[in-house]
Amino acid sequence: MINPFMVEEEIYEELRNNVREFVQREVEPVAKKMDLEDYFPEKVFRNMGKMGYLGITVGEEFGGANLGYMGQAIIEEELGYSSPSLALSYGAHSNLTLDNLYRNGNNEQKETYVPKLVSGEWIGSLGLTEPLSGSDAMNMKTTAQKEGDSYIINGSKTYITNAPYADLFLTYCRTGKEHSAFIILSTDEGFSRGKKFDKMGMRGSPTGEIYFQDLKVTGSRLIGKENHGRHIILSGLNSERAILSFIFVGLARRSLEEAIKYSVERKQFGESLYKFEMIQDKLATMYTRYRAAKLLAYETLEHLDKNKMDVKNAAASILYSAQVSEYISRECIQIFGGAGYIHDTGIDRLMRDAILGQIGAGTTEIRKKLISGALIKEFREGRKID
Repeated sequence: MINPFMVEEEIYEELRNNVREFVQREVEPVAKKMDLEDYFPEKVFRNMGKMGYLGITVGEEFGGANLGYMGQAIIEEELGYSSPSLALSYGAHSNLTLDNLYRNGNNEQKETYVPKLVSGEWIGSLGLTEPLSGSDAMNMKTTAQKEGDSYIINGSKTYITNAPYADLFLTYCRTGKEHSAFIILSTDEGFSRGKKFDKMGMRGSPTGEIYFQDLKVTGSRLIGKENHGRHIILSGLNSERAILSFIFVGLARRSLEEAIKYSVERKQFGESLYKFEMIQDKLATMYTRYRAAKLLAYETLEHLDKNKMDVKNAAASILYSAQVSEYISRECIQIFGGAGYIHDTGIDRLMRDAILGQIGAGTTEIRKKLISGALIKEFREGRKID
């Protein structure tokens, strides 16, 4: 009798090997250019669609690979190892937009839009953050006013990943006192793009503004039911936090490997750096934290599959992986010394990219609030910490 778990493990191992080959072949050669020139490798991104990576969580009936969040996490980790910025754009497309639409859209919407996003013909983006509502996401000002069978949308979104290039925006709007989710296309009359932001890190992952002025969409663009957007937002945020954790797990692994390599090759006072106790202490601590972050991230995937409203574990995963990646990348620079402060080595990019981990997908402070709130709620319900 075939053990299904062994078959599953073999599939994921094959996926990881394939992604690593893809990364070495297509991502590594452009990673430095992405950072220095803020260059978005559109061809590489669309090639991920041809490889089946963009629609990794989507069912085969829509052209997807049907490998779930584990498959998506593996891709994020391997991309994060080479180019966290490309991993960020991938996450915005594959998880925040495509997976969200696939889970919550109706059959007509999935048939119309999902295959284009799966193949890479279209690039997807999520429209949530606004100029006056970052952490306070539910306090959005963008409105969708119902007129007959249509909706008139007015407002703007900012700090939107993939905005300068995206074809489809899964966009949240206020409908009266509640929230609803809509599909907005870049070709819609009344849609416009604002400026592209020049960021300190995650360069090459385009971030920008989008505007809606009397943009009219039919009811067929409403995702789910009117006024039911809050559940979509919250479940999407939990999924986002769990999956994006793997960007920073991959980044931490790269930083650790670079530090080990340099400590072996670099000599001071006639000895390799790794022979000094202070360097040994750094490497040991870096590895231990990296390993803990990776284990927590993969354990969180199990919780996500069982309950997409699991706020506590999703927040804990990205909280820790982000902190660890920033710590390890900073220690990597310290081991490199002056060389780590020079753009040519590329080590500084790791730390600049890591910093976003404590800002995006809910700040570190918001994550701590969510975790502590969940703990208190569970205590009052008589539940034990697992």
